[in-house]
Amino acid sequence: MRLALLALCLSLGTSATAFEIEATRTYAANPVRHSLRILSTADIEIFEPLIEAFQIENIGVEILYDVASSTQVMQAIHQDAIDYDLVISSAMDLQIKLANDGFAQVHRSPEVDALPDWANWRDEVFGFTAEPAVLVISKDAFAGMEIPQNRRDLISLMRSNPSAFEQQIGTYDARTSGLGYLFATQDARNTETYWQLTEVMGGLNAQLYCCSNEMISDVVNGHLAVAYNVLGSYARARVAETPGLMIIEMDDYISVMMRTVLIPKNSENPQIAGDMIDFLLSARAKPILRNVGLPPVVDGADQTPLRTIRLGPGLLVFLDQLRRETFLRNWTGSILQNE
Repeated sequence: MRLALLALCLSLGTSATAFEIEATRTYAANPVRHSLRILSTADIEIFEPLIEAFQIENIGVEILYDVASSTQVMQAIHQDAIDYDLVISSAMDLQIKLANDGFAQVHRSPEVDALPDWANWRDEVFGFTAEPAVLVISKDAFAGMEIPQNRRDLISLMRSNPSAFEQQIGTYDARTSGLGYLFATQDARNTETYWQLTEVMGGLNAQLYCCSNEMISDVVNGHLAVAYNVLGSYARARVAETPGLMIIEMDDYISVMMRTVLIPKNSENPQIAGDMIDFLLSARAKPILRNVGLPPVVDGADQTPLRTIRLGPGLLVFLDQLRRETFLRNWTGSILQNE
């Protein structure tokens, strides 16, 4: 599995490792009137329909779409000053950090003004999807067991069946995954059972991952019985095409992450970047977002700030170096008990 930079996660200081792109694709235009360089954590296959729809409305815009992990995205903008025009990330806290440190520029429009306050920070960071963190399980692995509905159920089940769950639990490596760290800190804030659950998973030699898709793939291929806190948007796409998988939205607490977008300070085409933001927030994009499994940020009565992680300075709390080191020290002690 891919590994991001631990040094970047801990201190956001100078990195000794070059920025790494996982995948790239160019969407040509003929003739080319404008170019738009996008750096994103969203897989190409998921985001491609949105790019193609945008190009239909904006003739002559060539788009370069690069995919990287959330910590690599942070490095590209914060350390390496690479001149992207648009940055899309699932790590809301790192996006707020970029804006707070002066790496984002203001964008105003009617679409932006229509966003609720909790999805717009200083007209610099904008949420355009609301994606819950869910449990994905293998039905075969849970045969004869009661399906857990919350974290207490999951803890009880794992304690009662240690042989069934030894090395069969997947979760994010909070040290190297920006989204994993965000979910971990939110869980610790909102669920009194989080540290207990982490200790139980650690005692069963939980497997650590960078990202949702790899975790879900290992449930599909039988290497895992359960994937904890994966993105529901990715999970639903896999469950639809894979018999034997089940998604569980835990009834004690659900983190709902917003996929966010910003225009970097050194963007060479901020007007076109702003047009893409407006498109992502528009009514025209909502059916496309739903079709690719990305629920729009304001797309139904259940998408409320009570369930959704708000954009704001509160997300910077656990990016403080001392707090981060303390949190990760406790997390590492819980999840890596046998190392």
